[in-house]
Amino acid sequence: MTPFIANTDGDRKVMLDALGMGAVEELFAAIPEKYRFPRLGLPAALSEAEILQELSLAASRNADAGGYALFAGAGAYNHFVPSVVDALSSRGEFFTAYTPYQPEASQGTLQALFEYQSMAAALFGMDAVNASHYDGASALAEAVLMAWNAASRQRKGVVLSPGLHPEYRAVIETYTRNLGISLCGPGPGTPAEAGALEGFIGADTACVVAAFPSFFGDLEEYSRLCEKAHEKGALFIVSADPVSLALFEPPGSYGADIVTGEGQPLGNYVSFGGPCLGMFAAAKNLVRKMPGRLAGEAADGQGRRGYVLTLSTREQHIRREKATSNICTNQGLAALRAAIYLAVMGKTGLRKAAEITYRRARYTAEKLGSLPGFSVLNTKPFFREFVLRCPCDTQDMVEHCAGLKIVPGAPLSRWFPERTQDMLVCVTEMNSRAQIDSLVSAFASFGRGGRR
Repeated sequence: MTPFIANTDGDRKVMLDALGMGAVEELFAAIPEKYRFPRLGLPAALSEAEILQELSLAASRNADAGGYALFAGAGAYNHFVPSVVDALSSRGEFFTAYTPYQPEASQGTLQALFEYQSMAAALFGMDAVNASHYDGASALAEAVLMAWNAASRQRKGVVLSPGLHPEYRAVIETYTRNLGISLCGPGPGTPAEAGALEGFIGADTACVVAAFPSFFGDLEEYSRLCEKAHEKGALFIVSADPVSLALFEPPGSYGADIVTGEGQPLGNYVSFGGPCLGMFAAAKNLVRKMPGRLAGEAADGQGRRGYVLTLSTREQHIRREKATSNICTNQGLAALRAAIYLAVMGKTGLRKAAEITYRRARYTAEKLGSLPGFSVLNTKPFFREFVLRCPCDTQDMVEHCAGLKIVPGAPLSRWFPERTQDMLVCVTEMNSRAQIDSLVSAFASFGRGGRR
């Protein structure tokens, strides 16, 4: 291959002679002179050292998770990331890897994806996991389309739990808007009672979609609801938090057909909300309906183990009308980080992190709920998040805590405008006892006479 070489003055003269021009400026003669070479008003050039100082100053204005006590979650979570995750995922052979269309040149990437799929399948209690989707919301929307396709597009009903993340619900609405699919269920934001969903399941239902935990943190038992869905011939889909499954029963154990989740907490930094990792798992009988890609283990002609893309259902691989998804990119690097994280933490480490998260969330809820004027609205067990009702507007509370370098939670008015006094508080193993006590003190001082 000929290397790129910039045009020389001789090259330019040959091209200008061919055009019958004497100077490059003549190429722009049709443009009014005052617009030809506008001055951009840029400041004088800086040295590298000066540029780094300026960027550091700009970055210091951000309220990052390292400098603030972070109690906001609502879909993106600040969990511990072992240093080895950064060390391995930043290696050139992983960091610059592209789509593994050529297996003979992509064995490392394919094996990493295969290992990720295997560990995620064990975590979800499912037969197969793909690799992967953009985020938890798009993965769940793809699951709904998969259930619709599995029913040969004859069943049009989709029952949605009121405990789904409002943004996940919005993505599902966007995906299904022009397909004749009917979304039903209790109104969003109402208590996520599994029993309340049963009355919406009928002969036209393609799937029932539930969340574990709910957006409000509640832990719901779904075995009966799953059974009722199957009795009506519908698929049961669970949007599950992967960290919680280190402690609680995985959806596959009670018969879930499809399980999706947000993999950001598995070795990926919260990073102001991204990048994320859409996890997607399914039962074996549905594996040929799965969107995205699957990395599989195979053997060559000499019996040596190798890895390939298998059961490809993307439109780039098969006829468009037969494709089950138009997803053209996966979150391979985020999936790699999740694989390293799961391998390093192991069953014991992941469970320990989940246990600490659970206990600290309970401690925080008890302390905040005991403050005059404050109350915890959750009546069921919760994992890392709970809803706190405040005696004031939660936006005022956020402003008050910002001065103390505390992000106290996510005001629910962002998604439910009428809930101006409710805040979704999140606690993980990264929140120390000192941070929790500081949060409680901040709330207490505000309640005793702060702004209202």
